Amino acid sequence: MKLISWNVNGLRACLSKGFMDYFNACQADAFCLQETKMMQGQAEIDLPGYEEYWNSAEKKGYSGTAIFTKRKPQSVRYGIGMEEHDHEGRVITLEYPKFFLVTVYTPNSQRELTRLAYRMTWEDAFADYLTALDQQKPVVVCGDMNVAHQEIDLKNPKTNTQNAGFTPEERSKMTLLLEKGFVDSFRSLHPDEKERYSWWSYMRQSRDRNIGWRIDYFLVSKRIAQNIVCAEIDDQILGSDHCPVILELQNMEE
Repeated sequence: MKLISWNVNGLRACLSKGFMDYFNACQADAFCLQETKMMQGQAEIDLPGYEEYWNSAEKKGYSGTAIFTKRKPQSVRYGIGMEEHDHEGRVITLEYPKFFLVTVYTPNSQRELTRLAYRMTWEDAFADYLTALDQQKPVVVCGDMNVAHQEIDLKNPKTNTQNAGFTPEERSKMTLLLEKGFVDSFRSLHPDEKERYSWWSYMRQSRDRNIGWRIDYFLVSKRIAQNIVCAEIDDQILGSDHCPVILELQNMEE
């Protein structure tokens, strides 16, 4: 089973930058998007053979997630069931016989960390949501989680310790989530691989110089970690300030 996750930073813009060429070439079983910045029907997208699930923010042109999947799920959930967290279109959950597939666009703590307090509340709520799912069946969660977990996960750790995405508070929440029974699929297969990033600032030719951050993930329940066949970062793909990340799992079909 091949799964892809990509923060497209506006799907309508990404469609004009080769999105469909990549989508069609990949032939993924499920393609998860974050930061779609649109509602279903606002752009012409032809996806024969795929079911479409969209969770758009109430605020137009902001946030939003989507999943395009070849396999119709048993059930679909939008959000995490908490009023204070479910207005920005940040989570979709598909239930399959053997696992839950969750896509997430984690809130950014913003410049000057103006949204860090909310981010901490979100992190706790989302972790509780995932662990509750995990008690029912294994979970695969993917998306832009807006944190570089370890120093190896960004180019300049020393100068970013008080910047959004690399604060001690955000990093500790990722550590706690993994300790609840999840595995970072990329690091499980590439524990020491350096300079592998999934996001680059548009400023100062950061992508050309590979001054980036790894903030896009596939996490899986620890008990299915042995099913990971491939976990990769498709960092040659343009179209967004993020690139796609890939996970291949075995023995997860019905």
